Amino acid sequence: MTTPRMFLRNFATLPKQPKCDFIPKKYEGLSFKDIEAIRKRHLNPALTTYYSKPFAISQGHMQWLFDLDGKRYLDMFGGICTVSVGHCHPKITKAVAEQMEILGHCSNVYYNENISKYAKKLSEKLPGKLKVIYFVNSGSEANDLAVLLARNFTKNFNVMSLKNCYHGMTYQTMALTSNAHYKYPVPQNPGFFNTVNPDVYRGIWGGEKCRDGPVQTKRSCDCGNECEAGQKYIEQFQDEFKYTISKNGLAAFFAESIQGVGGTVQFPKNYIKNVSKIVKDNGGLFVADEVQTGFGRTGDYFWGFEGHNIEPDIVTMAKGIGNGYPLAAVATTEEIASSLTKASHFNTYGGNPIASTVGLSVLNIIEEENLQENSKTIGTHLLLRLSELMDEFDFVGDVRGKGLMIGVELVSDRNSRQPLSPEKMTKIWEACRDLGLIIGRGGLHGNVFRIKPPMCISKLDADFTVDVLRYALNRL
Repeated sequence: MTTPRMFLRNFATLPKQPKCDFIPKKYEGLSFKDIEAIRKRHLNPALTTYYSKPFAISQGHMQWLFDLDGKRYLDMFGGICTVSVGHCHPKITKAVAEQMEILGHCSNVYYNENISKYAKKLSEKLPGKLKVIYFVNSGSEANDLAVLLARNFTKNFNVMSLKNCYHGMTYQTMALTSNAHYKYPVPQNPGFFNTVNPDVYRGIWGGEKCRDGPVQTKRSCDCGNECEAGQKYIEQFQDEFKYTISKNGLAAFFAESIQGVGGTVQFPKNYIKNVSKIVKDNGGLFVADEVQTGFGRTGDYFWGFEGHNIEPDIVTMAKGIGNGYPLAAVATTEEIASSLTKASHFNTYGGNPIASTVGLSVLNIIEEENLQENSKTIGTHLLLRLSELMDEFDFVGDVRGKGLMIGVELVSDRNSRQPLSPEKMTKIWEACRDLGLIIGRGGLHGNVFRIKPPMCISKLDADFTVDVLRYALNRL
């Protein structure tokens, strides 16, 4: 194991958090013990918590969280890639408070200014013919609706997605998701199929020239002008139409622009572009799941799919769209959207006045505070700093991502890519928490640290993140 002596010397003292002038309110609510007892008795046990001792949060401010004792933490997970512009952003707080005094809710059977202004603003962020919006409340709902739209429009039934993907947890999207951890032992909805995941780090093919991003995998490859790994994965995808999907029987193919829950998995160059063409040639629609990669998070573009140089038929979005407020949407063309009029369809809360106010505020903040550019600048800096850890520690197998959509995969053996044990992962993870850093975990084996913070973080925050990880890794 490579652990140069100089790093142990440099980090003999604890990494110091960047300065924060915000002073949280003194917490005077339920005790930790009472919160824990109520949760165990009255909340469904499926709602599991992180850490051996659960983390109890009392307040948030921009990129910072505070526990019941007022201790401050840098939130580099953003409520599972959901807090896009910052916890309790004052502009959102002000706009929502003002709207609550005017109108809190009205159904879409009436006209309302808020949803009209928001739909227009959001559609202006989308390319081409993607100008018709349907508002819902979560990513699972959005993807569920996208399945209905695709089947209704194409009159086909089969839906494909990539292995290792995550598209939600409704009964229908559970079948669309491809990870046994999220599969209940009940009959799955029919008509859903998974194809090979083009993972250039863990997959059959891939190497050091395959990603579109600042950090490449350490695997060697012989790619020249064209990505050979990408071409081989495309051939695998084409085989699905020989052995699995009936001719002209495809309704839709779903793909995240970068897999989120699956461990921040990036695809080979041109893979998504070529797959999109194959899907359309076979009568299907391409659905871009932008639940995690949308709203400027990947830096170069507002939407992750733009980095693949495609225009999808349907786009689903959630999480960062509302900065933590329950808000999601499905965007598509006028022609595809019209297929939903074949029967009645309704969503009680979708695009309500408060939700639309939040969504419009988020779009304005991203523009006014240049958060997409910040994602690119700080994200690239952070990725390059994190990549240094691959040279310092043999068990840091891979660093990947774009902008502030980042994954760090830990392994017990770099050659075999055997995942680091859950016990060691937890030890590092909890050491980071104890040092004031919150990061997530993901991937099939839970051995990928997921770094997806509010897009307002600074360079100092990025450097603190690397310092804490290095400190924790040195003490494994």
